[in-house]
Amino acid sequence: MNDTIQQMMSHRSIRRFRDQPLPEGLLIELVKAGQAAATSSHVQAYSIIHVKAPENREKLAELAGGQPYIASAATFLVFCADMKRPLEAAERAGAEVVSGMTEQLLVATVDAALVAQNVVVAAESEGLGICYIGGIRNNPDAVSELLRLPRHVYPVFGLCLGYPDTERLPEVKPRLPVEAVLKEDVYTSDHQHVAAFDETMRSYYQARSSANKDTDWSNNLTPLFETKLRAHMRDFLIERGFEMK
Repeated sequence: MNDTIQQMMSHRSIRRFRDQPLPEGLLIELVKAGQAAATSSHVQAYSIIHVKAPENREKLAELAGGQPYIASAATFLVFCADMKRPLEAAERAGAEVVSGMTEQLLVATVDAALVAQNVVVAAESEGLGICYIGGIRNNPDAVSELLRLPRHVYPVFGLCLGYPDTERLPEVKPRLPVEAVLKEDVYTSDHQHVAAFDETMRSYYQARSSANKDTDWSNNLTPLFETKLRAHMRDFLIERGFEMK
């Protein structure tokens, strides 16, 4: 196993950071590394908002459901799916553009995710810790207003970056066995792998150094499908110009 793979497999979400800024120029390098990610048809349908104003950080922490590390991390970025730039460029080139297509929403969302993951791998190679913030989508209208996002742009997630508090590093969280996710030729049942993984996660939750709980993977999913459905997202996306035609 080479150093890159080893680093990727040691990933963990960091929510406690040292009071230490990123070195001058490092953020630009990380974003350039992010831009090297694959992008559908070279559209590059993403924008990244570097939120620096402390009052905006505090407001985003509140809008994301009370996540204080948004304010305490050295750097906070919001990754946006951005179809405004390519639509306008194609229009200037003479195209009779069609907007609001579902495929455009998918392309922009995937592009944003790919560039962010490249940023994460690059950041962790530099000794930084990261934490994705999906809670940005709890209040997407307010986030969009705060960041002045125009039509055809929406905030996909946030990203905390900073130097970890190494005295309180969380354990690496187990992942599903590869046999559950890597299937040959056709989709096959993975019930037995999930059952085994539930036992793995129960042991992990009971033994980890903080926030112990008696649960497993399947039971831990229930809030995601009962309360965290974010039913507002469809109307929000349509209002932003992603009409899903």
